[in-house]
Parts: sequence; structure tokens; C-alpha cells
Amino acid sequence: MEINLSDKLVIVTGGGRGIGREIVLTLAEEGATVVTTDINAADLDSLGAELDKRGASHREFVCDVTNSGQIGETITAINEEFGRIDVLVNNAGIVAKSSIAEMSEDTWDALHDVNLKGTFLMCQAVLPTMKKQRAGRIINAASFAAKVPIYGEAGYAASKIAVAHFTQALAGEVGPWNITANCYAPGMIPTEMNQFAAKSPVEQNQLLDTLSLRRWGDARDIAHLICYLASDFASYITGTLIDISGGKLATQVPRLAYEAAAMAGEYDFDMQISSVKEE
Repeated sequence: MEINLSDKLVIVTGGGRGIGREIVLTLAEEGATVVTTDINAADLDSLGAELDKRGASHREFVCDVTNSGQIGETITAINEEFGRIDVLVNNAGIVAKSSIAEMSEDTWDALHDVNLKGTFLMCQAVLPTMKKQRAGRIINAASFAAKVPIYGEAGYAASKIAVAHFTQALAGEVGPWNITANCYAPGMIPTEMNQFAAKSPVEQNQLLDTLSLRRWGDARDIAHLICYLASDFASYITGTLIDISGGKLATQVPRLAYEAAAMAGEYDFDMQISSVKEE
């Protein structure tokens, strides 16, 4: 089985850097024509230059996913140039740390504007094209925080569980047009946004102890899932929240299995966590 996306036009929001950039590059490797949006023009320029080197088919647009006017202009331009939209990946998102007691209204609003409203606006904008085609894939970024929130990120978790429920509702509405809608819950992927790589070895090991697969995730792990969901192989999957966290909290104490393996001489806790890099 080989995934081939050579006939797909894919939009990726927030794709200028981090996980989004890896998603774009991986989709391009699989032959897709990738249209990337971001609010940072310099990041888009850098991405475009990299895609040119790889001989990929691509376009970039500066677009704020909270601005319906900019989204409308972007989707119109895409339709005029390509005449189709096969896949939408709503990757754009932000995080902010604050206790509920101290969180400002502006912080709450920003999290929901980008993470939830941006997803809604982008989905709404591509639906006319996908309905006309009677086919489409919508893939939304949730988070493991949508399953289990963490201290200091209540606003983020609330926005992401809302994305998950929104995606289920969307899947129920668009089925008659052969459009699927799914979302995914990444676990611990070191990025500039979450600063996992900057934590001390002790802190990193504490986090790794919560994983059934005791290693950091990689942006390509997410990108590979996106490629599968964008492909014809995933045509009967819709309305799901896919956990891609390395089995985070799959059992009550994942570390116990590693301790047992270490006792049997089959695992070494001396990990090279210092080599972890941000995406």
C-alpha cells in the first residue's frame, strides 16, 4: 500500500513553521499540491523557497484565520487558480498559560478566536467547493489537552475540546456530500511553542514517564497521520478524534513496564534526551 496524493489540492493553515511546516513538506513529498496559509510572511517565503528546491507544486498566502474577509479572498484565489479543494488541514493554533483565576478575558478570547473560530471559519469557507465536488477531507488539530487538560492551560483545553465536538458535528452534516471530518490529538511533540526541549533532564524524564512509548514525538509522526487521513485509504473514517500521543496515560503508570524491562536487563533509562530538538 502506497499513499499517493498527486491528484490532491491541500490547504494547510499555520504551516509556516513547526508541526505545520512538517505537514506541508510531507504532503508535498507525497505529491500533493499544497497551499499554505500563515500570518508570518517571512516564514511563508522560507517555506516557499524550500518547496521550490524540492520541485513541489505549491502556493502561499498570508492569511489570518480569525479574519473572514482574508479567508474569503484566499479561498476565492485558490478556486480561481486550481478549481478544486480536496483537503483542508486546520493546523493553525496558539497556546497561553494561565490559571483560571488569573486569566484575562483577552487571553481567553484569543485562544478561542484562533483555535476554534479559525477552524470554524476555514471549514465554512471550503464547504461550497467540497460540496460541489461531492468529495473532501477536513482534518482539524485538537490536542491531548482535549482529552486530559493540564494545569495552567484551561483556556487552551477548552478551545481544543470544542474543536473535537465541532468536528463530530461537522462530520454528521457533510456526510451526504462524501466529505469526511476528523481531528487528531497530538501528545508531546517538542516545538518552539511548548518549550519541551528547554526543560531540565529531570522535568523531561517526568514527562516521558507518562508515555507508553517512552520517547518524544516527532512532527513527522503527525504529518504521516495527516497524509493517511487525506488519502483514499481513509475514506470510511469520519467524526473521530485520533490519539497520536505515544500512549500517554494509556495505563495508570506507564513507567512500570519500563521498570520491569529494566529489571530484566532489557531497557536502559539512560536516554539521550539532551538531543531532543524543537520542530
